[in-house]
Amino acid sequence: MPAASPHRTRSLLVPGLTALVAFAILIGLGSWQLQRKAWKESLIQQIETRAYGEPGSILPEAEWSGWRADQDEFRKVRVTGTFLHDLETPVYGLAPGTRQGAPLQGYYIITPLRLPTGAIVMVNRGIVPIELKDPAGRPQGQPAGEVTVTGLVRAPEARNPFTPENDPARNTWFTRDPQALAEVRGLERVAPFLIDADATPNPGGWPRGGQTQLILPNNHLQYALTWYGLALTLIGVFGAFAWRRVKG
Repeated sequence: MPAASPHRTRSLLVPGLTALVAFAILIGLGSWQLQRKAWKESLIQQIETRAYGEPGSILPEAEWSGWRADQDEFRKVRVTGTFLHDLETPVYGLAPGTRQGAPLQGYYIITPLRLPTGAIVMVNRGIVPIELKDPAGRPQGQPAGEVTVTGLVRAPEARNPFTPENDPARNTWFTRDPQALAEVRGLERVAPFLIDADATPNPGGWPRGGQTQLILPNNHLQYALTWYGLALTLIGVFGAFAWRRVKG
């Protein structure tokens, strides 16, 4: 069998480098999905151990400076206080399956709850449709006096590259961030977390609580195997290509 010519061998340099880069990317994507799988499983475990059963108390104000989401998020709690309805904030969002089975486009109503101690906890009372953004359209849903809220502790919502910037001057918000809202509203002693209210009906039907998604899909192993499979396929395809190029 004649030896491969140096010219044919050199002609594999660019395709080989391209295949190597593509292989590294595919392996990286597969490994990233495995990391996502571990993160998702940890999150599911947090939900399963914290979000059900009898509600507890929120972390005391003296410990708020050391609050950590990985230790407290999704915990079911009950808290009593007075809503400051004049300081509520509508945050744009979508709620799955709340209007004839279709996603509801509207606003999450974030309302400060003043505790008996004078401290503040931001409560996501639930979603309202776009046409009810103005609280004047839902006066029954603004209870006066002391109320008790049951819900889940949630971490501040982080903005990602696809999330528009908040515009406090226009009262246009896209992230549920208690500290940012507190700063604009001039509130002090505000908890570093929110409470997502449960599905207990509000007078008048709005806001509609219980919007925390507790059943999370976990398809990351399938995705990882897909990327790794593509990497193996790439090896086979390039091997066949190289053999034909060198021996052809």
